[in-house]
Amino acid sequence: MALRRIAGEAPSAETEEGEDEERGVRSEVPDSLSGKYTGSFAYLTIKDRLPQILTKAVDTVHRHRDKFFAQHGQEGVEAEKRAIGLLSKLRNELQTDKPALPLTDGLPDVAHWNKYLEQQQARLGSEGNTSWFNAPWLYMECYMYRRIHEALQLNPPMCDFDVFNEAKTQGFLESQQAIIAISTHLQEVNKKVEGFQETHLKAELMQLLQVALWGNRCDLSISAGVTNSQTFNPLTALESLKPFILINDFEFVWRLLINNKKNKISGTAHTRIDIVLDNSGFELVADLVLADFLITSQLVHEIHFHGKSIPWFVSDTTKKDFDWTLNQMKTSSHPQMSKCGAAWENNVKRGVWNYQDHVFWTLPNEFYDMSLIANDLHAELQKSHLIFFKGDLNYRKLTGDRKWSYTVPFETALRGFQPAPLCSLRTLKADIQVGLKTGLGEQLAASDPDWLTSGHYAIIQFSNSFRK
Repeated sequence: MALRRIAGEAPSAETEEGEDEERGVRSEVPDSLSGKYTGSFAYLTIKDRLPQILTKAVDTVHRHRDKFFAQHGQEGVEAEKRAIGLLSKLRNELQTDKPALPLTDGLPDVAHWNKYLEQQQARLGSEGNTSWFNAPWLYMECYMYRRIHEALQLNPPMCDFDVFNEAKTQGFLESQQAIIAISTHLQEVNKKVEGFQETHLKAELMQLLQVALWGNRCDLSISAGVTNSQTFNPLTALESLKPFILINDFEFVWRLLINNKKNKISGTAHTRIDIVLDNSGFELVADLVLADFLITSQLVHEIHFHGKSIPWFVSDTTKKDFDWTLNQMKTSSHPQMSKCGAAWENNVKRGVWNYQDHVFWTLPNEFYDMSLIANDLHAELQKSHLIFFKGDLNYRKLTGDRKWSYTVPFETALRGFQPAPLCSLRTLKADIQVGLKTGLGEQLAASDPDWLTSGHYAIIQFSNSFRK
């Protein structure tokens, strides 16, 4: 079967099962999570949380009216009014369960989005239209953020305005004590890391990996933009949080990295890892602390960070957020934060750290589609020795956001997506989880009905199709 590999063109509905067979994976996949299941987390998200996010976006645009006037005169004020009108219209469409509409802003991804909409309608067929509560939740939630971007793109003086910037900035500033704590810890570790024995190196990696893991709790899309910062030293809580890590594949991660380090000593390896980022603010700083340790310890020699090209899911990291964070760290009055920021900026200048974005990360597709519609990105990830996927949205896209059984193997839910060994670092904030031991999901549900969505539980879940 000839497959189109042009970025911007989605696989057709008619060929999805055939493509599964061609790739050598099971074609039987469960239904997508959807708001049509009344009372589900998807339903409550669409009913309550998404309208709240849109209301905050409208309020943010309105509060900047004077800024738009100062910068652009009356043209800025008129653009502000039109943007508010489009965002209010979007909120009304959502609350009245209207069908999704084609995008019209003319950006390069519009053809893909509109083709995807047609395919969703074809998949639903007689089951109904692609309305907010009827279509797949993953698609509609991504669609909302793309429509927010469209509302600004259609009003040129406001094209670069990030309606979520204030919330992201506030999250970072309110996490200062926690950021100081992990920055100080990192500087102390870096002074001694050259003398670490293997057991000490392993223990420190596990500790900083857990800080990055639990940093994923700071998700502003889950709190509908309400402040969700880290206000205490996360290092002091790690031991008490260990029982809440439902899957802990750290040993696979460690074995991969330490084996590569030993190969490097013999002159045969240059280890690259990739981190597909999630939230800015404290979580991003925790990711950067982990990345710093990986480089300083020589477990890794090159790190590629992947972020979003447009504002996304309230607090997701963009290039602007990444650069702003490094600058805030470097110019901090706290010496340990400042040292971190200067070192991180130097890592970027030297090419040891690389930030990349790609339109695929802000498309509605699950990662199973990557090799077909973003083959350049897939080929880039194949250069990696290990890919960390941070957070809930990445997990939903890894697994297709479908109603999998709790015990289905992670590799099965990935449906053949394996550009390199990969590891999900995620606190659970959506009603999907695979790879659990038999009976554990049911046991958790009986003791804590909200275990899948509260953020109280977490996973370090590894996949490598070739692991022994």
